[in-house]
Amino acid sequence: MADKGTVALFGAGSWGTALAMQLARNGVRVNLWGHEPQHIKRLVRHRENREFLPGIKLEDIIIPVAGLSDCLHGADAVLIAIPSKAFRGFLQGLSSILESKISIFWASKGFEIETGKLLHELVIEELPGHNYGVISGPTFAAEVARGLPAAITCAGNDAADTSFFAGLLHGNRFRCYTSEDVIGVELGGALKNILAIAVGIADGLGFGANTRAALMTRGLSEVMRLGSRLGSQQETLMGLAGLGDLILTCTDDQSRNRRFGLAIGQGKSVAEAEIVVGQTVEGLRAAKAIYLLAQELRLELPIMEQVYRVLYEAVKPVDAVQNLENRPQRAE
Repeated sequence: MADKGTVALFGAGSWGTALAMQLARNGVRVNLWGHEPQHIKRLVRHRENREFLPGIKLEDIIIPVAGLSDCLHGADAVLIAIPSKAFRGFLQGLSSILESKISIFWASKGFEIETGKLLHELVIEELPGHNYGVISGPTFAAEVARGLPAAITCAGNDAADTSFFAGLLHGNRFRCYTSEDVIGVELGGALKNILAIAVGIADGLGFGANTRAALMTRGLSEVMRLGSRLGSQQETLMGLAGLGDLILTCTDDQSRNRRFGLAIGQGKSVAEAEIVVGQTVEGLRAAKAIYLLAQELRLELPIMEQVYRVLYEAVKPVDAVQNLENRPQRAE
């Protein structure tokens, strides 16, 4: 396969490794960085991410590296796949070593909890002058790593750069659609995590399929309401990065946010539920950021508000459900 260039991929967890596998299948060389040197040594030794994707061998053109500068060597684009809580600090660390022209893409999902800002706003603030974009959609890391069919959306501020980066990912049963709606793609990827926690809690309480469908449908209405206020396009939120990701994350136990909610619904504390999942639960942080943002915007997001109250104000899950049931009747 012809060499299609090099991507500096920061984040050697499950999602970062899966994206590295997809890029490599398409002939893209990947410098794969992780923040734990011992983890990188194991990737080099075993050619396998045994912690997060056991049994899936790394393609030969994936090169695990421990240094930020080493990861950037020869790179045509940057892809970041780290938890949103570390996003700004990581950008600050990159700012002094990045080439001025290189484009920044990310597969991270969430908000900056202290400010409620979306991740593209952090890129603009910390890496001014760089073109940027986000990838998101209904994808589980293990399935992407194994090369199963999937589709995703890549949205950016520069059409040519977005098309170039989408082209690196597109192929080998993986479709990558392009968009200009960065806000919509980011919102869809972040808000579905909160709703997956809500659905997980309801399923953990044993409330069944009717409740699950109601939460997903009314939850989508909340996503659309917030998206309209923040300037996203309805078509985006009804597409792969919105509705598609919402369906996936709310209905399959590969979703760490859904599993987290299940544990809460079954009586575990927030801390205990995090231990059960064993990986970053982005919806936990997003719930707080969205609650604060909704308060600032004076916007009603009742399902997401109740998720926040369960997670941060110790409201019992059954009481949160009752709070939703007792809301006044209204037109849909």
